[in-house]
Amino acid sequence: MARPKPVIIAEHTNQQTYRSEQVLKADAIYAVFFQGSPINLRSLNSLTNYPGPKYKKVSFSNSGHAFNLADRLNRMFKSVEFTVVKLTDGEEIDESDINP
Repeated sequence: MARPKPVIIAEHTNQQTYRSEQVLKADAIYAVFFQGSPINLRSLNSLTNYPGPKYKKVSFSNSGHAFNLADRLNRMFKSVEFTVVKLTDGEEIDESDINP
């Protein structure tokens, strides 16, 4: 079965490079939570500090990616506490709300 064609909300094309950025409609954002709370995920080499920690994505516009990550984390940590939360609306904030 073919992937459905995305709905383009806005598009910008750089006239020098002809590179286009498209804003696509999404039904929701799917995030991986642990024990009911949002998380960040990072990986690092425990023997050296090189190249430093890498932060990984924990929210996706495709639910399949979120479920795959939650399943992988549950197997890794021998847990059932990593879940997927569907985010469809929320409180709109601006930067001054975070950094007074």
